[in-house]
Amino acid sequence: MLRLNHFKLSLLLGFVAQSVFGQDPSYSQFFASPLNVNPALTAQINGKWRVVSNYRNQWSGPADPYITCAVSYDTKILKNKIPESSVFGFGVMLMHDDAMSSVLKSNYASLNLSYNIKIAEGEGDHRLGIGVGLTYTSKYVDFSRLNFANQFDGHGFDTNLPTGESALTEMTPYLSVNAGLLYSYVAQYTDFDLGAAAYHVNKPKQTWLQDPNQYLATRYVVHAAYDNYLSDVLVLNTNGIYQIQAHADYFSVGGGLGYILSEEGQDNLILNGGVWYWSKNAIVPYVGLVYKNMQFGLSYDITISKLAAAANKPKSFELSFIIRGDFKPTGLIYCPSPWK
Repeated sequence: MLRLNHFKLSLLLGFVAQSVFGQDPSYSQFFASPLNVNPALTAQINGKWRVVSNYRNQWSGPADPYITCAVSYDTKILKNKIPESSVFGFGVMLMHDDAMSSVLKSNYASLNLSYNIKIAEGEGDHRLGIGVGLTYTSKYVDFSRLNFANQFDGHGFDTNLPTGESALTEMTPYLSVNAGLLYSYVAQYTDFDLGAAAYHVNKPKQTWLQDPNQYLATRYVVHAAYDNYLSDVLVLNTNGIYQIQAHADYFSVGGGLGYILSEEGQDNLILNGGVWYWSKNAIVPYVGLVYKNMQFGLSYDITISKLAAAANKPKSFELSFIIRGDFKPTGLIYCPSPWK
């Protein structure tokens, strides 16, 4: 039985209910979770469709880990009804966040639409994209697994006693509005992306206390990526992201190399490796493998924050898997290329 006093419970509820502390789940492998970064990245694929799955296990060791998992699907649609130089995209994403041994559970369901068009051409194509999305969120706290100060009888916690917290209620699910922009330059051997997005533009109400002043703050995102062939067998991928939500912000920047072991039509075999710096939090080495239209990724957070001094050091790792349908390379090969 998980036991929390009133003060700790207040911190828990404050973290997820107050706009000051509320934060969306984030991945170290942000480049492998495009629909969580910018709705305008929907259907920006080397292929017709894409399925992405992500799993993050954070801070296991000193405490019960935070577990975040997601799966998304996006595809190009209406290809015969729009100009050939344009891409109309549709995407969906399901995400689950689990904290404190499942005491706190969060579920997200997103629906995205995007439109991307060529605005100029020369040695390469200049493109501009927009995207919009809706996210339905439900959060649940299992109050039956929490003990309160009023339930302490001098020897232990008696769960049959009243908690004294009658004001606590289940959170009402809410709907968020998201939007983003994307500029891309695509040439035969070079690819550059620059984008910006805003999530929870409508600042939906999020509270267990029925307080109208408790809302989810807007999350602002800026991201960039540059990919380039260094030789016939070596590809460079660099990317970075900056996010801010209320008073919490972070950035991550880094890059990787892809070594092409085999490239015969669609039978690609590529070994990837790289490292990212997550601001004042972790160094994140990454290894990956591309085989045909499938891409695998594994990363581990080497903690450099004050938590690194703990006797029982926290451990965080991520897995990603991407599969692309009707794969048709358009210049670059995706190593850990963020959005293609």
